Amino acid sequence: MEFLAEDLQQYVEDHTEPESDLLQQINRETHLHVLKPRMLSGHLQGRVLSMLSHMIQPKRILEIGTYTGYASLCLAEGLRPEGKLITIDNNEELSVRTKGYFAKSDFADQIEMKVGNALDIIPTLKENWDLVFIDADKSNYANYFDQVIDQVNIGGYLIADNVLWSGKVFDKTKNDNDTVAIRAFNEKMHVDPRVQNVLFPIRDGLMILRKL
Repeated sequence: MEFLAEDLQQYVEDHTEPESDLLQQINRETHLHVLKPRMLSGHLQGRVLSMLSHMIQPKRILEIGTYTGYASLCLAEGLRPEGKLITIDNNEELSVRTKGYFAKSDFADQIEMKVGNALDIIPTLKENWDLVFIDADKSNYANYFDQVIDQVNIGGYLIADNVLWSGKVFDKTKNDNDTVAIRAFNEKMHVDPRVQNVLFPIRDGLMILRKL
């Protein structure tokens, strides 16, 4: 489901900072060679993530769900010089391609990729996070939030992708497992007293959360 008319989407992208050459390469090659290329953040959302990261100026970023690393590199653009981004994905085969992109980037020394089950890996990370990006299996969004929230610094941010889920979240006839999970996550974030929330209708929806 597209939330913006095609001509409006094109106008928005035409008047948004362009992708870097490496991001263009990732975008192109993901669509050519990788399954489910719609999972890629893409031009507009990538620039939004970069802008938010620059505003936050994080020292530590956690990304849950790497895919081909497009969002990782966008988020890394706002890291402080001494900053670090840790990204987790369970697709070992795809990680070879993704690590290759990271190695080509300006942030090769600041990005660490861990391959495995995020629910197992997160408790082993002894970090406090300034920014967390959740973009993995939808059924565990609430679990990821619960795992990381105590390690997010006061005033830190969490961003969750795909929270509109192609419009299914507000369609009462859609009740598959992922839709139900995202719907429940959105409701949870809306009432959780630990965070301030706003849902941005950008691409497939970004839930922006600030820890209070």
